[in-house]
Parts: sequence; C-alpha cells; structure tokens
Amino acid sequence: MSTLTVPAVSPESTRRLRDLSDSEFKDTYGCDRFSASVILNRLRYAVEHMSTGFMREAFSPIIRDWYDFACTISGPADRDYPMAVVSNSLVVFLGTMGDAVRNAVEEYGPENLRPGDVLICNDPYRGGRHVNDVAFTRPVFVDGKIVSYVNLCAHQLDMGGTVPGGFSATKSNVYENGLVIPPMLLWSEDKPVRSTFSLIFDNTRWGGMLLPDFKSIYQQLKLGERLILENIDRYGLDSYLGTLDYSCDTSAERMRDAIGRVPDGDYAGSALIDADGLDDTLDYTVRVLVRKRGDDIEVDLSGTSAQARTCINCGVLDAKTAVGVALTILLDPKVPFTSGTWRNIDIAAPAGTIVSSLPPDGGIMMFWEASGAIASAIFDALNPVLGVQGVGGDYGSTNTHNASGVRPDGTPWTSATQCGGEHGPWGASKAGDGDSYTVLLTLNNLDPATETIEHDSPVVVLRKEHAIDTGGAGTFRGGAANLKDTLWLTAGQHYLSPFRTKKPSGVGANGGDAGPNGAMWLFPPTTGAPVQGLVDTADSAYEHSEPVAGVLDPSTHALDPENGEYNYFARQQVWTTAPNTILRCLTNGGGGWGDPFARDPERVLADVRNEYVSIEAAATQYGVVVVGDPRNDPEGLRIDVAGTDALRGKAQ
Repeated sequence: MSTLTVPAVSPESTRRLRDLSDSEFKDTYGCDRFSASVILNRLRYAVEHMSTGFMREAFSPIIRDWYDFACTISGPADRDYPMAVVSNSLVVFLGTMGDAVRNAVEEYGPENLRPGDVLICNDPYRGGRHVNDVAFTRPVFVDGKIVSYVNLCAHQLDMGGTVPGGFSATKSNVYENGLVIPPMLLWSEDKPVRSTFSLIFDNTRWGGMLLPDFKSIYQQLKLGERLILENIDRYGLDSYLGTLDYSCDTSAERMRDAIGRVPDGDYAGSALIDADGLDDTLDYTVRVLVRKRGDDIEVDLSGTSAQARTCINCGVLDAKTAVGVALTILLDPKVPFTSGTWRNIDIAAPAGTIVSSLPPDGGIMMFWEASGAIASAIFDALNPVLGVQGVGGDYGSTNTHNASGVRPDGTPWTSATQCGGEHGPWGASKAGDGDSYTVLLTLNNLDPATETIEHDSPVVVLRKEHAIDTGGAGTFRGGAANLKDTLWLTAGQHYLSPFRTKKPSGVGANGGDAGPNGAMWLFPPTTGAPVQGLVDTADSAYEHSEPVAGVLDPSTHALDPENGEYNYFARQQVWTTAPNTILRCLTNGGGGWGDPFARDPERVLADVRNEYVSIEAAATQYGVVVVGDPRNDPEGLRIDVAGTDALRGKAQ
C-alpha cells in the first residue's frame, strides 16, 4: 500500500478564519470582515454583470444559447495571480483560468503590458481547454502598477482546422485542430492590433460572427476593469488585494474541512472511454488512486491509458479542473470555486496520458470527455467510503453532434452541440432524485431553445423526452436518460461523438444501482415518403436503423448491454446523410442512491404514472406492485399493498 506523507503543521497555521481577532484580520487582509464581505460580493456582481452583458450581445449561438464562456478576476504577479472571483458559468473554463492567466502573462511578460491592453491565448497546452476557447485578459493598473487582471474566456464557433466548428474525435494532431494563438495582444492601449485580427480572420470560417463577439468581449473587460477600480477607489488598494486573498483562503479552509471528514485510506476508481477516432482496437481507461491523509488528498492518475491517437485527450490543467469539481461536489458543494480550492489537493499525473496529453500527436479537442472521466473515476473511488454522503454519477458523455451542409438555395448551414445527446441526467443523492435534464457535472450550460435550433439549421426537433426505465434504481432514483430525435431536411455531413456506451458512467451511490448505457442511431428516409414521421421507441423500431454507437443486438439493433455487440461511433469519420434522415440520441442514465427496495412506494407509483418507471420495473427493481394502465388511465393506477409486501419481504 502506497503512502502519502503529510508534513506536520503548527496549530497556528490551521487557525480558522473566524478565530482571528478583529485586529489580526485587518493585519492579514487589510480591512475588517464586513468590508471584505462587501467587496467580495461587489466583485462577484462585476463578473456576473460582465456575463449578462456578453450573453445579451453575443452573435455566436454557442455563446448566446449555451453560455459557453466564463469570467474571472485574478490578483497580481506578486501574489501569484490568485483567481479569487468567478462567474456562475462554464466550470471547465473556471478551473483552468487561474493557471491560464498566469502562464499567458508570464510568457508575454507583465512588464510589457500597458493600460488598455488585451492579451489573448488559446493554446490548450499553455492554458487548458481547446483551441476554440480563447482567453482574453486585461490588466488593471493603479498608479502605473498592475494590481489585478480581469478575464473572459469564450468559445469561438470556428478557429480553422480540418473540421468546420472543430467538434470531432477524428483529428490526429494539433495541426488539424485549428489555429493556435500564443500569448499576444488583440488590443494595445485600447487600439485594435490589426495583425492579430487578420491572423484570426484569415483562419476562421465565420469571422463575421466572431468580430462582433470580440468587440463585446472587449467592452465587458472594460466594464470589469471599471468596476474593480471603483472598488479600489472606494475601499482602498490594500482592502481590495486583501479581499482577493480572503476569498481564496475561505475556499481553502472549507475544502480542508471537507477533506478532513473523509476517512484516511487509499481508494481506487476507474472510468472507461470506448475508443478514439482512429479505430476501435483500443479503449481508454482513466484510473485514479485517491490517497487521503489528515486534511490532505492526493489524486494519483498513474496507470491511466496513454494519450489517444486522435483528439479526445485533455491536458493536465483540465485534469486539475475535473479533480476540483469532483471533490467539491462529493465533499462540499458550497466550497467557493477559487484558486484556494486546490490548496490541500495534490495531483500526480505522468506526462503523455489521455488526461495529460502532450503535443503534437493526438491533439486536444474533445477535452471535457477525458476530464469528465476523471470525475467519474473519483466518484467510483470515493462513493463506497462516503456512504450516505455519496452522489450518483452522471450521463458521462455529451454525445456531441456537429454537422454542416448546404440549403436548397445554396447557402451553407452549420449546427454544433445542439442536436446530439449534449444534455442528460445527474445521479441521485441523499437530497433526492437526480435531475433528468442538465449537463455534465464538469460543465454548466444552458439548453438551446428548440425554436432557435430550427431557425438556424434545416432541422426539426421531433422528440426530446425522458426515456422510461433509464434512471438508476435507488431509494432516490437517478435522473432518466434523455431521448432526442431530430429530422434533417437537407443532406448533411455529421460528426458524431458518443464516447461512453460500453460501461455505465452513472455509478450508483450508497447501494443504489448504476444508470444504464445509451446509444445513437440514424434512421434513413422512408422509401416513397416525402418526410419521415415519428419513429417508435419499441425495440422493433430499430431493425431498419443504422447503428452509430452503443452495445446493441446485431440483428434488431436494439439495446442489449448484456449480450450485444459494440458499434464504433467513427467507423464512418463523417456520417453523410440524405435529406429527411432522423438522428436519435439516447444518453446514459444517472446513478441511483440507496437501496431501491427502500424507496417510498408512493414515489414509485408517481414514477410509473409519469413514465419514468414501467410497471414491470416497479416490481423487479423496486419491489412495488402497481396495478393499472399508465398510458390510458394514469389516475387509476394503484399500489397492490399485499403484493408489494410479498415482494419486499422475499427480498429480505
């Protein structure tokens, strides 16, 4: 058994913030407690104000409809760039931006920055994420010295590369991914840098959409700078800088307390990614060994599979983010997300794995899939020891859809991250049933409106519903899988990326069952019919489908997780479809929490009435006998008390 040596700490170093006297607090943070709380909340307002403005003004649908951006405030170099304030937005950005700002500024040289500059960088190996995610940083000066940085990272719909929009698992190196921007100025002393704009717009397919978003980002950064300076003018520079430290210290203390409640020990977990975009001869396992000693945790990723041959990898900063997210959700969801979150967390990540990728081969594009698997593996490791504090796993993969084509009038169209299985369920916890329609635990996005999807692309959203019997059974049920059908009215080229259909991602907690796996299919146009109608959800409906991904019966193409065969999502790197083809995406289900036979029978009855659970599954999974017809007479359903007692008694 490996050991983690924790250095001895003095009682003084572990004093709680609340134990500081008023004079000690002021000496430490440059202001009193009340002022620190007020300043911190004013800064949180600043990043939310920036976020609201940007989302209102954005042209790009992935910003406007998905909330694919984040805003942060960091401190100066002499305080090691503490990321003290973050917006309520995309978590996979927030976790990397502290390091991204430091790395970009240090490489460019803080001494080379001037008031009014905007520094940009999108290199995944310098700052995490992928090339579509450009980080914008504006220094804040007081008396000629940088005292802070206001930052905004936003997904750009296209940054060049071989695939329009970028979303594909098939690219084999960084050169195919798209334009890589090292730290460089986009604005210099509030004047646009023409060469940088030209570099970007000479490579992107949709410069006309990016330009107004860049202008809005610039204005949001100026807004953030103005609001920071207003706080400094009102409360003083020492109070402002002290508040940044206080914010990070608060996070660190709360996370330290949460870690301390976990029993000491070594806990192993894993998560499986089906394949990369080259072929299906390799799958990829993310392995974690969580070593807990005292108030410290080490997450060791040794033993994780080598980096993939195509761009499904993530970088080490994305791995760091996933570790922070997983431990926050499992141990204390109220820990504020700042640089202090990781103070008592160590990460051991050997170079060149699927979660610590190195350039140039493989590349990083679908990074959240690999980093999300880290979160799943940590859930797998810690849920057994956490007991009632455990949390069921989520649906594991966004099953991303990215498509493009040409309308009958010759105009091009594109659709990205709208019509696959991007949204799905969370697992259950002691608080109740899992949410059935959200995004991965490591994300935090909106759901595009159906009207917007159909306006922007030649598609009809036929179905978006919860699938019956897909939530992991438990005292509290895991969220139900999402079933989405989209009808494509013109020919198109589709990049489809469901990565986790072999092994359940929605792990159970505290004795709950795992959520079942999903799949993806294409239904070619019906011969002689001008437009397809709704496709049934019965197993017999899949016989004439074209399987894309999932463990399916080779004859019927219906789900068969026990005896079926795996269908490889990239056996066609681009799925070319005829007009009036239907794409069906079924996500994985969320994990259940607690003994299913301890679920309140009235809750099971409600699940049957609402078609989360079938009458058959109510009996076999929950030991509840429900009598009636949920489809034609839902209000007439009732519980057979004697039959239920017999089933549950037999199970005991």
